[in-house]
Amino acid sequence: MRTIQIATTPEEINRCFPVMSQLRPALIAAEFVSRIQVQQAEGYQLAFLENDGVLVSVAGFRMRNVLASGKTLYVDDLVTDGAARSQGHGEAMLQWLIALAREAGCDTFSLDSGTHRQEAHAFYLRHRLRITSFHFNLTL
Repeated sequence: MRTIQIATTPEEINRCFPVMSQLRPALIAAEFVSRIQVQQAEGYQLAFLENDGVLVSVAGFRMRNVLASGKTLYVDDLVTDGAARSQGHGEAMLQWLIALAREAGCDTFSLDSGTHRQEAHAFYLRHRLRITSFHFNLTL
């Protein structure tokens, strides 16, 4: 049975690290909880999906207002454990996030995905997300 909830305690946040680190390998385990808590103070939320008690998918997101598109639920991070992919967990998390955006009265739902993540792009396109812009970045 799948359940999705928001990580609020340090223990719940820490349980998300092994899956999140598959998407963000540069993360340091000892810093993970404090970094998430800093982001939570800025409106970030960390959701996790458990399947039969095993944490298999995580999503970091925030709601924000954007001049170009109105109120949006923006997904910072979305990943399913490599050993648990193609079992519907990512789809369940994505649908949960979209439903949350609708419930919150969002005008749009958006995310960025690294250019090297072709399998993720195919997944998003299958779920009717469309490429609407390019994201540019400058490391400082």
